[in-house]
Amino acid sequence: MTDAPAPSRYPSRASEQPGLAARRAALKLLDAVIRRGQPLETALHSATQGIGSQSDRALAHAIAAETLRRIPDLDVLIDGVTPRPLPDDAKARMVIRMALTQMLVLGTPAHAAIATALPLVDGGPRKLVHGVLGALDRAKVALPEAITLPAGVADRWTAQWGEGVATAASAAFAVRPPLDLTMRDPVSSVESLGGVSLAPGHVRLTPDQDVTALPGFADGAWWVQDVAASVAARLLGAGGGRHVLDICAAPGGKTMQLAAQGWRVTALDKSKARTTRMEANLDRTGLIAEVVVGDALKWAPEALADAVLLDAPCSATGIFRRHPDVLHRVGPRQIAEMAEIQEALLIRAAEWIVPGGSLVYATCSLERAEGEEQIARFLASRPDFRIAPPAPGVLPDGIVASPEGWIRTTPETLAGAGGADGFFIAHLVRE
Repeated sequence: MTDAPAPSRYPSRASEQPGLAARRAALKLLDAVIRRGQPLETALHSATQGIGSQSDRALAHAIAAETLRRIPDLDVLIDGVTPRPLPDDAKARMVIRMALTQMLVLGTPAHAAIATALPLVDGGPRKLVHGVLGALDRAKVALPEAITLPAGVADRWTAQWGEGVATAASAAFAVRPPLDLTMRDPVSSVESLGGVSLAPGHVRLTPDQDVTALPGFADGAWWVQDVAASVAARLLGAGGGRHVLDICAAPGGKTMQLAAQGWRVTALDKSKARTTRMEANLDRTGLIAEVVVGDALKWAPEALADAVLLDAPCSATGIFRRHPDVLHRVGPRQIAEMAEIQEALLIRAAEWIVPGGSLVYATCSLERAEGEEQIARFLASRPDFRIAPPAPGVLPDGIVASPEGWIRTTPETLAGAGGADGFFIAHLVRE
């Protein structure tokens, strides 16, 4: 937003009207994502500094996230009542988007949404903002059930996967994803949790759950992990005390899976903050792994491992359902940059495996450049590696291997049962 003030011009005002601080924070969050390309979760701390209320911080996050989810559809409504289009990056447009999100998605009364929108454009087009919101409120407008993807994303996914996947993504974007749990003990009883199970050690619950109140949370009996994300570790099977390197491991879902499967795990991540979170997760579950802070492009193990799981840094377009900001931050340039990093990591990881050992490569991406094309290029350069198709019964119900032997999940995967995040996963064996 070219006319958005710098963060320092968003002071905390103890005397201002209730709820206005949350809206100011939401506007800063949107500016951070759209203008500066920051992840929403990264910007959250700085944008909500000075807000003492947890409910106000949560409201700021909700407004920003739901606005990002629905920008194309919000803009259709806005452009329908303005005599000439507002610039895409105008602060007035973003403020109107935010107010409409509150009115049409979050259930905020129109008068409250409008009253807290107008101070955000003090010294600017208050009359325009008030007029647009008033006209849309009187018209009783509504948003479509299926969310319109940003044009560049829709075109890219249609070209790669076809219209079916793009249509399924639009539908999935409008629905809160289910809550998937991975059990510490794959053969433990899950009856107390309810839900459905798609694989041994998996439970799927409805999204409206207080995670900390569920049975087994305090005991570390499970952790939250999308069913597609659990596939990478499942492919390696039982460890039997063998050594596995979990590269780019934080926040630790796959690390905990591997430890629970009997592997001796060394978990590497370059973020100290993320490894601290991973250690807390290990403590809660009582699982054991050696946690190392280091950059996989510079670090090297002391000895070869029996297996390496490389959950490579990527565009994260596959987790758009939970992180709508990714569709506004990531484009062809960012995808190409991440693919270069993945290639470098694959080259290094391949040298850390004993002959006969396994390399599992995974990305939470819906981009072929970070999945199919990456592995095809690697295999062409390394004839000593081959694809190992998953054994019968390893994959969760509804997830199948491709003819090439790797796994690709898309918005069409499990569409009738709550869906799954977009992942590419390949299990390679060093001959």
